[in-house]
Amino acid sequence: MEKKLTIDVEALKKSLLQRRPMKARFKLPMSEDEAYAYLLAAMMAEVEYRHRSFCTSEDMENQLHEIAHWLTSSSPKFGMLLCGGCGNGKSTMLKAFQQLLNNLRIPKSFNDGTYGIQIVDAKYIAYLCKNNYEAYRKLISMDMLGIDDLGTEPSEVMDYGNVYTPVIDLLTKRYEEQLFTIITTNLTPQQIREHYDDRIADRLNEMVEKIVFKNGTYRNN
Repeated sequence: MEKKLTIDVEALKKSLLQRRPMKARFKLPMSEDEAYAYLLAAMMAEVEYRHRSFCTSEDMENQLHEIAHWLTSSSPKFGMLLCGGCGNGKSTMLKAFQQLLNNLRIPKSFNDGTYGIQIVDAKYIAYLCKNNYEAYRKLISMDMLGIDDLGTEPSEVMDYGNVYTPVIDLLTKRYEEQLFTIITTNLTPQQIREHYDDRIADRLNEMVEKIVFKNGTYRNN
């Protein structure tokens, strides 16, 4: 006679989670409307810092609302992808968020210090992988990281006969560790799939909230 298994699945699940606690995703400690206002002010300041005139538009307002919603919600996605054409505000938005974090000085719950995000160009990630591997490793494990211009970097770098895929390896590790990551790119989702293969594209789909910048370039004037 077969023995009947008596396993408390719920209790086992809780026990396994205690051994490996789920990582809480960063959220702005404010309402969505407040986050929108903060982001708008940060965007205006970043544009004026570059000696440009700030011009709002329906597209920009929609982008700010989408970003504010994601930054204050309980979304399972732990990254954000700002995608669209050249010169339409993606990198400026990322820098504005960086300056906003610096200004807010939000304390970390798990150790000393406050939240901040380092921004690094995708091409520089490839450079570090080849020329300063220790700095590259530190980038991989940062709590918060902004990657600017994804897709402009060389897919592979060679060092003493060894072939590395710097951005793919970095994204893979950050996906596995569920680390907060904001990415800007001129590539479309389909171009990302063609450039990085299905495995990375599928992981990005799970990892990031896509914010599409549909407006044209601001660099005409």
